[in-house]
Amino acid sequence: MTVPDNSATGADVLPVLRSLKELAELVERDEGLFVRWSRGPEADGETATSTDDLTGVSMPGLSANPLDVEPWWEDRSTELWVARRLYDYSHLPREKGPGVRPWVLFGRVAGRGPDNEPLVRDVEPVAWIDEDVIRQAEREVTEWGARWGPLRRAR
Repeated sequence: MTVPDNSATGADVLPVLRSLKELAELVERDEGLFVRWSRGPEADGETATSTDDLTGVSMPGLSANPLDVEPWWEDRSTELWVARRLYDYSHLPREKGPGVRPWVLFGRVAGRGPDNEPLVRDVEPVAWIDEDVIRQAEREVTEWGARWGPLRRAR
């Protein structure tokens, strides 16, 4: 997959990643990528800020999760790594409502959110992640055999 010309940031010009393999290859090739779950770059607007759901406080960037493989992951599969990164937050479309889906971006870390997640600025959209990739991630995690569950706040 080729990273698009980021001078045009509309959702209609972003390529779509259709497999875990494709996402893993992108992560292996490019450092500094993040995944964000939202209605997309245009919906996130010019301000490029997230709001803390609990307090309503505006934060200095968009809440996102890094895709770079950590050294402690050692020689394990990059596909399993990205599957885990997607699986951890796969509950967000159900909780945040229609149109929320994952997309990949480059960005500069401007701070940390209340869950210690990076808050990114200077966002450059890269690609949408197809819904089928989430199903692939769920299968990959299930095949691994661990008792994982997507991050979720229960009361």
